[in-house]
Amino acid sequence: MANPASPNLPQLMKAQFLDAFNAPYALRSVPLPTLASPYDLLIKVDAASYCHTDAVLAAGQMLPNPPSLPHICCHEFAGTVVALPEASSSPFRTGDRVGVPGRSFHPCGICFECAAEPSLEEPDADLPGYSAYCPHSQNNGISGPGGFREYAVVDSRQVAPIPNSMSTVDTAVLMCAGVTVYNALKRCSLKPGQRVAIMGCGGGLGHLGLQFAVNMGLTVVGVDNADVPLQLARDLATGARIVDARKEDASDVVAQLGAKDGKQDRGDMGVEAVIILPESQKAFDYGIALLKNHGKGVVVSFPEKGFHLSARDIVFRDISIVGSLVGSNKTLREMLQFAGEHNVRARIKAFPLARLNDLVAEYHKGEGGKLVIDMALPSGD
Repeated sequence: MANPASPNLPQLMKAQFLDAFNAPYALRSVPLPTLASPYDLLIKVDAASYCHTDAVLAAGQMLPNPPSLPHICCHEFAGTVVALPEASSSPFRTGDRVGVPGRSFHPCGICFECAAEPSLEEPDADLPGYSAYCPHSQNNGISGPGGFREYAVVDSRQVAPIPNSMSTVDTAVLMCAGVTVYNALKRCSLKPGQRVAIMGCGGGLGHLGLQFAVNMGLTVVGVDNADVPLQLARDLATGARIVDARKEDASDVVAQLGAKDGKQDRGDMGVEAVIILPESQKAFDYGIALLKNHGKGVVVSFPEKGFHLSARDIVFRDISIVGSLVGSNKTLREMLQFAGEHNVRARIKAFPLARLNDLVAEYHKGEGGKLVIDMALPSGD
């Protein structure tokens, strides 16, 4: 199913390729991708965001992905629809702006994940026939080509329409970081007024999580351990309590929260839930130590060597540990509308496509916020 002929579409596009692990990206010109399914959309990529997973993938730590090299990374991007197949099954039309997550491109539609439907236990599941968790689908930028290119073919079932109040640059950073931390907050199962702690609150996911959580009506404790991310978190002025883990022990924070609440029993002091974003055992231990008895730890990061769990916390304190990975398309759309309505925005530093390697160098400084390829920027900027 070839691309419809259009005088407005070029024959070639620029794309950044990962040719080898732990190597710089290489910019080359290649033909535009072609439409292969009635669900496909050809989009002009307007913005492509860099995620921690891009760094892990480029280091060769996500084998068997990518399945081959060279590979085009980026699993959170946004763009404008420029072409559809002749027999399109998509509700989108040319000119529509869409946000694109990594999951899930061309799901099988029949496996146990795709056959699932919304239920009392999983109210945010997508309708049968599509699942962001389909094990047979491709993931843009992970197992299939991603957004570090000028044009991309995406699955219309995986994308979300962009609210008028948001730019494509603002949207791109939410397609992984935004939906991931939003879904993690939903998995906390908290009511307005209850407390959640966010470990790594000044990072890409963390500073978005602060904004989402406060706007959900939660009482928020943000924790980080580096000057620049801490300052970023404070500058958001969300009203969250920001804790420097280098200066305050978890036990001291718990005691202060208990005193504020008029509580005396240790099991009744602290937060109801904590989201673990860093890949650090120290951050994990600190976060679990903030929990009240019967609290919940939501793990988002996936360090190569895993985390050590305390059986005493799980057994004697009834702490539950769950994982959270992105979210359904329903959750993606809900998150994007929520962000538009509540002015949830990432702190962004943008680069042109030609300077992707400069962006990567900036990422490794660990200064928080989000780094984005903005296709509108000239290469010399």
